[in-house]
Amino acid sequence: MTALGPWMTTTLGIYLFGIAAVLLLRRKAARLALACFGGVGSFVLLISGTWALFADASYSASLWTIPNIGNLTITVDHLSAFFLVVTSIVAMPASLFAATGLDDEKVHQPNPIPALFLGLLIGIILVIIASNVFLFLVTWEIMSILIYLIISNGEGERPGYVMLAIGETGTLFVLVALLLLAGNAGTLSFEGIKAGGFSLTAGLRWTIFILSFVGFGVKAGLIPLNFWISRAYTATPPACIPLIAGATLNLGLYGIIRVNTDLLPMTQAGPGVVMLVVGSITALIGILYATIEDDFKTLLAHSSVENAGIITTAFGAGIIFLAADHRVAAAMAFIAAFYHLFNHSTFKTLLFMGAGALEGATGVRSLDQLGGLLKRMPWTGLFILVGALSISAMPPFNGFVSEWLTLESLLRSVELASLGLKIVFVAAGVVLALTAGLAVTCFVRAFAMGFLGMPRSETAEKAREAGKPTILSMAFLALVCLALGVLPTYVIPAVDQVVSPLAGASGTSALVPPFFQNRPSASELPPEFAADFHNLGAQVGQGIVPGRGLAVIHRGGKKNPVVFAMSTSYMLIALILLLGVCASIVWLVVARRRKVERRPRWDGGVRRFLPEMTYTASGFAQPVRVIFEAVLRPKIVDRRETIAEHFRVSIQRKRKEVHLVDRLILYPMTNAGQRIASTLALMHNGQLNAYAGYALLALVIFLTIALAV
Repeated sequence: MTALGPWMTTTLGIYLFGIAAVLLLRRKAARLALACFGGVGSFVLLISGTWALFADASYSASLWTIPNIGNLTITVDHLSAFFLVVTSIVAMPASLFAATGLDDEKVHQPNPIPALFLGLLIGIILVIIASNVFLFLVTWEIMSILIYLIISNGEGERPGYVMLAIGETGTLFVLVALLLLAGNAGTLSFEGIKAGGFSLTAGLRWTIFILSFVGFGVKAGLIPLNFWISRAYTATPPACIPLIAGATLNLGLYGIIRVNTDLLPMTQAGPGVVMLVVGSITALIGILYATIEDDFKTLLAHSSVENAGIITTAFGAGIIFLAADHRVAAAMAFIAAFYHLFNHSTFKTLLFMGAGALEGATGVRSLDQLGGLLKRMPWTGLFILVGALSISAMPPFNGFVSEWLTLESLLRSVELASLGLKIVFVAAGVVLALTAGLAVTCFVRAFAMGFLGMPRSETAEKAREAGKPTILSMAFLALVCLALGVLPTYVIPAVDQVVSPLAGASGTSALVPPFFQNRPSASELPPEFAADFHNLGAQVGQGIVPGRGLAVIHRGGKKNPVVFAMSTSYMLIALILLLGVCASIVWLVVARRRKVERRPRWDGGVRRFLPEMTYTASGFAQPVRVIFEAVLRPKIVDRRETIAEHFRVSIQRKRKEVHLVDRLILYPMTNAGQRIASTLALMHNGQLNAYAGYALLALVIFLTIALAV
């Protein structure tokens, strides 16, 4: 793996040269430099990450030695390689999009944005490959500060301050967790910490898990630490939000996985239960607020919280299976989690690009003010539709595969001995099923209200298609979403390279039967089991399609002999054939024999059908608001105007959504702090005798304590 060193050095060198170039060049040339250096550097990163993902050994290098700290080392193992690949696939189109999107940005200073963008890429890479506690924390801080600077160049500085403040709180939790691990191992090296992980007591394991889960959960957006996500994402410049949403959110999940499966081997089911419960609740709350949100950008921010919850739920299931020594089931759950993490990065980056294109074309983000954009922005509409179908888990796109695997992994809970764990799994499965239904509602609403119907504002009526670089960026990610959806039998073995070392078992034998390969491993499945699927057509394509075929098939355990099978590849083929047959029938039976006449649409007798008369996004979300009124509990403000205190002129009712976390946690904490401050303020009465009395009282208390000891 020594050959990987030059590739990583080249990647970081390209980004560094890019930073120097964008700072020295003028604005137009700086944008071109951002696209070139960001795109080329990310492509080199993709090559090096893919190489490391399929390598037999890890790559390690020592940077330099600091007295009393030790060697600062970097390591590229299978786990870090996977995150490098995901980052590179997001960063390539994001660099091109950012370069073109800066034309319309209303930022404080133009040129620092490209430099911060490339610097953030360097920070993300260094966080992923750092294998020393000191280096990891330093790069984590650099990455957080760069995100703050980018957000602060958007719509005000307050969201950036909120993000930085809560992020620093999380960093303190992470610091304590890593220091406990390092103190037990006697070294700051991840390799040494991993070797000493088995000697930790059960109580210390719990402490480290809680600290790391809370600390990294801040960056991942897990409830109740997700209140900053919607504020920060909405305020971030549209040119930079695809990278932040598609890459930096993953770092919180990376930290949770690195600490709690790699550095700290999991032998307890309790942490998995916590992740399962928190993840499922996070997913439901995230999609619930996304469904009722009118601002498209904020909607996508809440959806990021939802998907972080789905990923965390799958990881929690894997940890429970791992603690129960069901390693194949654990590998299956981990595969689902990593697959969904990859998928979320692609379709969320695509959707945020679409949101930026809409904002640039119309100047608004409110779904109530859009409508009718599909005729005016057909390519943007098509690619946002792909992203909406992907995030809604609709086949044959990628979201369907990973969510199907996640739900399937939860069904393996029947093999667990504990009734309590089975109940937790069932509850999590029900919550995720409800989440999936709300996700479909959310993005049907977003696309229909944004692109179909009539324009509901003058800006929407005058919208024009986005530029070619933006279209190319979205087209690339749309193709990735389709490829990840229709070729899961090629993606799963790649993800299994990451999962096998963590779970101690391979999930491919249970998930992807090698029907098309004449290898001894094919005997892992009972011959009669494989023969049944051969008779159903699983062998179709042998000799034409290379590798493992196109069917994802899973055989249950002894207590769950039910077989689950899925093939998005065959779904796509069947869908194309079905649409072709339907189109042919319509043309032969109807269209060929009739002359097409275009007449004004029927409008129910209304002389002029106004946009105000059409269905709005707020109206579409109203049933969800009514059903979940007990959870949402909005703040209703009535404003009444009267004459002479008796004659009512108008009544205005304004509904303000108050987030669940704000209502149950932030506001009570703020009110308690204000009450304490008000009580203490009573002591400041301005009398010198009172202050002298306070000092004397404190002295008496300290002397009493000293004498008692």
